[in-house]
Amino acid sequence: MNDLLFRSVTDLCAAIRGKELSPVELMEAVLTNLEESQSSINAFITVTETAARSAAAAAEQAVMDGADLGPLHGVPFAVKDLTYTKGVRTTMGSYLHDTFIPTEDAVPVARLKAAGAILIGKTTTPEFGHKAMTDGPLFGRTRNPWDRGRTCGGSSGGSAAAVAAGISPLALGTDGGGSVRIPAACCGIVGLKPTLGRIPHIHAPDAFGNNSYIGPMCRNVTDTRLTFDIISGPDRRDPYALAAPPENPPLESLTGQRLAWLAQAGPALDPEVAAMCRETIDMLAGMGAEVSEIEEDFAALEADYLTVMRAGFAARLGHHLPEMEGRLDRSLVDTIRRGQTLNAADLAAAQIRRSELFRHIQERFATCDFILSPTLSAPALAIDQDALGGLTIAGIEVAPGSIRAGWYPYTYPFNLSGHPAISIPCGFSTNGLPVGLQIVGPWHADHQVLELAALIETARPWGHRRLGETMH
Repeated sequence: MNDLLFRSVTDLCAAIRGKELSPVELMEAVLTNLEESQSSINAFITVTETAARSAAAAAEQAVMDGADLGPLHGVPFAVKDLTYTKGVRTTMGSYLHDTFIPTEDAVPVARLKAAGAILIGKTTTPEFGHKAMTDGPLFGRTRNPWDRGRTCGGSSGGSAAAVAAGISPLALGTDGGGSVRIPAACCGIVGLKPTLGRIPHIHAPDAFGNNSYIGPMCRNVTDTRLTFDIISGPDRRDPYALAAPPENPPLESLTGQRLAWLAQAGPALDPEVAAMCRETIDMLAGMGAEVSEIEEDFAALEADYLTVMRAGFAARLGHHLPEMEGRLDRSLVDTIRRGQTLNAADLAAAQIRRSELFRHIQERFATCDFILSPTLSAPALAIDQDALGGLTIAGIEVAPGSIRAGWYPYTYPFNLSGHPAISIPCGFSTNGLPVGLQIVGPWHADHQVLELAALIETARPWGHRRLGETMH
């Protein structure tokens, strides 16, 4: 059972096509694991058990009939509960949408289904994805499979936990400030935030000012690329996804590749995180890459990021406060109320600085091919970490309300700039918590980012690990 649950997506696909594995057998194993782990991990808000079993039976019959099979035929997948799923409750993690049932799928959901994948349910998210820990009044807390006393990260925490725990071989998350990469790093999996528009996001509230992305989450890079290739591509309903992106040459060797290493972007960095990321950087240099160190005060961008986020939540949700405030997460209420104090000039100024950041990152890529950094300044925080409180990293106190600048200053700048970024595992702390490395590339260099991640994975493999094991 354990070997089946942790098999790669590519292996599962081959086994199903070769009639070595029944989609029904696979689905039963997945649903059993989901049920048994729900009380301790709590990764799902909604489980589509009946529909999943029916779809698995139909998938098995299609194999036996010799029908044409999609590239993900019979493979289960999970979707973060911010992403639309036709006919399946989509709560946004909130009582505000507790009974909302979309009438259409998000584009990547539809594409996964067309490829033969089977939806098993909707994963937990803090309300509307507003913070980096996955908890909320609607469903409680989602815990890290590696350590139940730690957060799984957020806001795609349920998806990350489901993949890490062997519940779902692949999942979709959304990333509005690191929300795919943060939980990927916390849970020891791969999480990709694509180039803006590379994976269409037709339900983004602000299509033109969008900084939220839908991205794949898997246990290895090969599966992540397979999923990305299926769900990416143009769509006329997303202004950033109208045209097909240019094709870049494949990254076959590190010789001559220029890597910019950003060691620290905020006020503090855990020494174990620094050491493990540095080991990977040194390994890449030994493989022929040209490494240079850069400095960025990304923590200084927090105010602009918060202005964009708070203004958006105030516009979308502020009218609910008079009647629903008592049923909302207090950190979401704080976000909305702060957004209500902003004016149009505040938002315009933040958007201007967003443009300046984009140009600045573009200049960086004039002299390097990739930017690498830790994904987080420290491994997964305590499960009861207050999103509005302070924290201590490497003996340095981060002020209350500055968790973004303190814990994940590396991630949200690239939501603002639109560049592709991936988090991959690069080690474990002495107390057994995963550590993530982030790779950022130029616009539309998604495949090259994935190829660099694959080279690292080949040199320092992690896909064979199970919960409780560490990297060597």
